Amino acid sequence: MARRSKKSVPETLRKQLLALITDFEYKLKDDSLREQVLALIPANHLLRDLGSSLMNDENCNSARDRILAYLLKYPGVIIHGDELMVVAGISEYARRIRELRVQFGWSVLSGTTLKEMIEQGEVTLEELHASAINVLKTDVYALMAAEQDREAALRWNEANVLRRSKISTKEKILSYLRKNVGRPVTGEELRYLANDSKEWARRTRELRTEDGWPIATKNSGRPELEVGAYLLEEDRQAEVHDRKIPDPVRVAVLERDHHACRHCHWSHARKIANDPRTFLELHHIEHHVDGGENTLDNLITLCNVCHDEVHRRRISREELIRLLLAS
Repeated sequence: MARRSKKSVPETLRKQLLALITDFEYKLKDDSLREQVLALIPANHLLRDLGSSLMNDENCNSARDRILAYLLKYPGVIIHGDELMVVAGISEYARRIRELRVQFGWSVLSGTTLKEMIEQGEVTLEELHASAINVLKTDVYALMAAEQDREAALRWNEANVLRRSKISTKEKILSYLRKNVGRPVTGEELRYLANDSKEWARRTRELRTEDGWPIATKNSGRPELEVGAYLLEEDRQAEVHDRKIPDPVRVAVLERDHHACRHCHWSHARKIANDPRTFLELHHIEHHVDGGENTLDNLITLCNVCHDEVHRRRISREELIRLLLAS
């Protein structure tokens, strides 16, 4: 059975470790290889004890507790696996991270997932406090939300069933998002659905930009979302002529309109229970099918209720033009 690290006073452990390393000089000169190796085992134990003893917070008695406490001290910051190995006092830190993510609902994203999100424009290096994309490797992690998601364990069970199904990656992602409509899910969950294939990020983006599903991220129009979260705002596709709006244009329109409906002034910040207004959509004043372009001057932000009223012809095109010119 693997030895568990033992917490003690860090300075006491440092002195004990220093004494062992100093004495090891004689082992190098005279002893056999095996005796040298055996002499290093106590030093290895002391080093792990020292690392785990640095976390002196209350309730940090297990490796998993220490990893979580360390991540909570540095939310949104790229943390290397070697750091977690030191504070955990064990080499199997990756297993504990998976437990935090899957069983306990902490939004811990791997470097691989974050790199794939950056490549699709869902996250920026600046948001991760990272200097370059090549630092985002398998053995780095970032805690993206400082609050526990207590529904995560149930969602991971749902994801596991979908993961084993024979449908396409895009269908798996859409099915999962529709099961969790109105609730943010993490990129790590979507990557798991795709059997850890890097195409998950591109497929998710296509669902929004080509297929018209209202999937929001922090960088696609919902700045209040956590980095790394995806939210299907409503279980319906946009009208055909309102699809395929590039994300940079989408964000520019929302920012111009202050992330609020230009007709009724509703915004996500004003969301209340039982309000039928649940999300914002972009509408072409000159319909795309009639030659209207995906430009700032031809797009306006509407809540889902006002957008429906436009399509029922209860809000005229002239009224929309007037609202747009009023900005």
